[in-house]
Amino acid sequence: MKRDQQIGKSAIAALITVSLWASAFPAVKYLLDYYSAESIMVLRFLIASLVVTAVILIKKVKLPDKKDIPLFALAGLLGIFLYSWFFITGVNTVPSGVSSFLIASAPVFATLFSIALLKEKVKLLSWIGIIVSFCGLAAVTASQMSGFVMNIGAVLLVGASISTSLYTIIQRKLTEKYTPFEAAAYSVLFGTLFTLVFLPGLIREVSHVPLVVNLIPLYLGIFPAAIAYLSWSYALAKARSTAHVTMFVYLIPFLATLLAFFWLGESITPAAFVGGIIIIAGMLISNLTKKD
Repeated sequence: MKRDQQIGKSAIAALITVSLWASAFPAVKYLLDYYSAESIMVLRFLIASLVVTAVILIKKVKLPDKKDIPLFALAGLLGIFLYSWFFITGVNTVPSGVSSFLIASAPVFATLFSIALLKEKVKLLSWIGIIVSFCGLAAVTASQMSGFVMNIGAVLLVGASISTSLYTIIQRKLTEKYTPFEAAAYSVLFGTLFTLVFLPGLIREVSHVPLVVNLIPLYLGIFPAAIAYLSWSYALAKARSTAHVTMFVYLIPFLATLLAFFWLGESITPAAFVGGIIIIAGMLISNLTKKD
């Protein structure tokens, strides 16, 4: 019973994470009218770092062991700096639905990496669920692919998918020794240090942006960054396998499509809703296994 409760908490945390990450797609798309991709990245994670630093100081969270600092730095490089730069740069030239599809290929990479690096075993039913959800993902994306041409932005988004998959594997490993907050917080702090290479650009741009627009980076820093990365580490810590958590990433295109419809006025079709149902069906199939 206790194990079932942990799995339930993992699913809730993963759902919170992907919902917040999905909201970042239309938010970033909107901000690109005011900021460069690099400035958005710096501003977002500076805010996230302020949030986690405040919690670290207030709660007197322990510092990471010196021998683990390279692993935290690698997590920050892959999951914060490279992922964010690939993502924000790529989404600038690719429709929201297509970009979220390319990012949402991460569960496949994460599952393969978990088998190779963590020696996890993934049962046949889980693979069937992954394939079914991927078909639903394709249906959601097909509804928005009119006129899309493969370009460097799409390649960067695939790079973002691989980067975040490796980040997930590192977080899974870190949560064996650290709390979900510690694993996420120090990864965010190290990742933010890498983004400071773009700080001069942000300084030049921020004075020309209306104050009300800067509420969006504030949202991005607190919710899709600080809170989402924490809930993702929590989900990984409580999950019975990496695959059962990363499956939730398949929901991002569906959620991003809905948000883009309400916020940006982008089109939405019945195929997107059908695809969303197929994605959920695949997730249910994958989670029918009691042990992985």
